[in-house]
Amino acid sequence: MSTRVGFIGLGAMGKNIATNIQVAGFDLMVYDLRQGPLDDLAKLGAKVARSNREIGEHSEIVALAVPDDRAVDAAIAGEDGVLEGAKPGTLIAIHSTIHPNTAKRLAERASAQGVTVIDAQMSGGQTGAEARTLCFMVGGDRAAFERCRPVLEASGTNIFHMGALGMGAAAKASQQAITVINVMAALEGFRMAEKAGVDLDSFQELLGVSAGKSYMTDNWMQRYRRMETEDPRPFYRGLRAVLSLGFDLDVPMPATALAQQTIPWGLMEE
Repeated sequence: MSTRVGFIGLGAMGKNIATNIQVAGFDLMVYDLRQGPLDDLAKLGAKVARSNREIGEHSEIVALAVPDDRAVDAAIAGEDGVLEGAKPGTLIAIHSTIHPNTAKRLAERASAQGVTVIDAQMSGGQTGAEARTLCFMVGGDRAAFERCRPVLEASGTNIFHMGALGMGAAAKASQQAITVINVMAALEGFRMAEKAGVDLDSFQELLGVSAGKSYMTDNWMQRYRRMETEDPRPFYRGLRAVLSLGFDLDVPMPATALAQQTIPWGLMEE
């Protein structure tokens, strides 16, 4: 019998990850507040839950990709949450970008009923989810990590165990800080070059063989430039956990804060 997996949160990335899990042959049940994504997964053969609790009742492994710490808390420990239905031995993998303390607090509560929590943060964006090339950064018990690996492999090609619980979230936050500062540098440089009249395709080639090279500059014209017109709110919200962790650790993050406040486009593919 295939492993029973529950997936909560069928947004831009979550829906693709859930699809990959279904296609990989797991016994999948999904839940979202919107009916449309549920209908789409049902057409692929997934079971549809009516609550987070029902996901807990069904699943040996629960994965969730909901917007933020508050949503994670509600889905797992809230009324009709996963923990109200989960049996001892259940494993919960949190994909959402959260503060490490959120994972630790929920893990402590879950352990009282024999449920294990890991934080399985991800990078690669919607494109990576569609192509099954996501990178996962996982914190938590090593045995739990290995148990979850087959589910992660349905969507990811690079899967790292980063240490104790919360270290997946800490690694993701650190990675995001580096990424958004690179975004800000590429945005300013490309805008200046464009304003001056430089051929931007040639400029990107130049950066690829110079000290200005980065992943962002390598992919700016093809993937990132078009995002200047997008809604900035998801991007702004996505850095809350990053800046909160920096504050808690007494790590000054002026460049990350500036990026959050000034980059004029949103929903960056993380």
